[in-house]
Order: sequence, then structure tokens, then C-alpha cells
Amino acid sequence: MLHNVEKNPCKIEEIRKILKSIRDKDKTVGLVPTMGALHGGHLSLIDACLATNDVTVVSIFVNPTQFNDKTDFEKYPRDIKNDLKLIREKKCNITFIPSETEIYPERDTRQFDFGLLDKYMEGKFRPGHFRSVAQVVSRLLSIILPDNAYFGEKDFQQLVIVNSLVRQLNLPVNIIACPIIREPDGLAMSSRNQLLTAAQRKSAARISSTLLKAKELSDKMEITELKEYVNNEINLDPNLKTEYFEIVEETGLNPVNSWSENVSKRGCIAVRIGSIRLIDNIKFS
Repeated sequence: MLHNVEKNPCKIEEIRKILKSIRDKDKTVGLVPTMGALHGGHLSLIDACLATNDVTVVSIFVNPTQFNDKTDFEKYPRDIKNDLKLIREKKCNITFIPSETEIYPERDTRQFDFGLLDKYMEGKFRPGHFRSVAQVVSRLLSIILPDNAYFGEKDFQQLVIVNSLVRQLNLPVNIIACPIIREPDGLAMSSRNQLLTAAQRKSAARISSTLLKAKELSDKMEITELKEYVNNEINLDPNLKTEYFEIVEETGLNPVNSWSENVSKRGCIAVRIGSIRLIDNIKFS
């Protein structure tokens, strides 16, 4: 069964009716929420979903409220024709492409308490971003009611916050984390990569190579020294400007001050390339 809506946004009433008939047959439903401009990272989420669910739903919705910069929203890459082509090639069951008025029939004023999870890194540089993410993710989960939902580890802080959201709202869904998919030169796949010039694209590969080198050096440098090294290495390229590089524990995203701390550690980075902003991360232990 393939249900794509290309010319007309899909109505919530329609998608719920389709999914009810599926659940009545005791079939499992998986959701891959996207903002379109699909790439290999998205396709890996779809593959994971297809492998573990009877029915796979891919949603495409560019959420306007999570963009702090209106220009960023307007420039965000969109290619619905190619997205649908890729989805069909994967033989997904359902594509859900709602309109903005379907997702937000009225202004969403809900607030969420994520403690410190949304106060630094992305939260510091994009105030209000995670509130908007939580609003749209909770909305999609309430519409689709999936058994499993698939999110990439590239947006690691978002992944942690989505897990917190699901616990807070007591939603009956498993959040499945999927590994970062990279280009041959190491750059983490992102829809925003399409916006890079040739020179910027070449420079962008420095982000992942610096993270890999940092991991190699982690047994030779203290954390403060390693953070300084990463910032300096990134900023050596005139096309690049580090917004932050933090080493945090994976569960609560608290800053880690010593390698001796008995927690799982991850290094998270955001880098500006002109007006384009890329994020990446690497697991240390």
C-alpha cells in the first residue's frame, strides 16, 4: 500500500482513518518525521523503520515555528518531487504531507519544562527552538500514534529532548536513535549541505575531521585543552566559525569537566559557514 499526497496536503482525518484500519489488523506502525529535502541520512531512518514495522509513515513538514531566522526558513531547501521519488523507491507505505493549518489549526502556546536540557548549546543560540520542536513532534505523534519513531543522532540534543518529551507526556511510543550518516569526506549529511557553495562545501569537511582528531587526542589532553584545540582548528579555516563545542554526558547533557567522570560522553559542535549553520557530534566513551 502506497499513499502519497503530492498536490494536496493530506488531511489529519484522512491519515487517522487509514492508520485505524491498519491497527485494527494488529500491524505495527513506524514514523519517520522529516522536513523534506531528503538525503541519505533520512533514507537510513526509513530503512530502519521498514525493517522493524509492518507499516512505515514518512511525514514531510517544514515547521515554521522552529526557525529563529525567517530568512533561514525561506531558504530551507524544498524538493517535494524528489522527496516523493525517493520515498516511492523505498516502497514506504504512507507519506503524510500536512499543511501548516492542519498541524496548527490555532496558535500553539504550549510550554514544556526540559530543565537544563534546552538551556545551552542549541538552546542558547536558538532560543525557543526546542519548544517549537516539542510542539510539532508531539503533534505528529498524536496524529500518527506510531509504535516506533525514528530520529537521527546528528541532532543529538534534539534526540535527548524528544525522549524527555515522550516521558513527560507519557506517550506510548519508542524513540529509536539512528546513527549519523556521513558523506565520503566525513561531513554529516544534512539538508542544509545543499546550500553550501563549492568552497564552503570543501571547508565543511573540516568539521568531522577535527572531531575525529579530537577523539584521537582525548587520552592526551584534558577537556579544557581539547575544547580549545577544536575551536582553534575549526577557526583556522576563514570560511568557518565555531559557535560552540561542548563535551557533555549523553543523558542529561550536563557539561563534563574531566575524562574520569563515569558517564557516557559526547562532543557536540555547531559551526557557521557564512549564513549557513551546521551541527555535528562524536561519541567519546
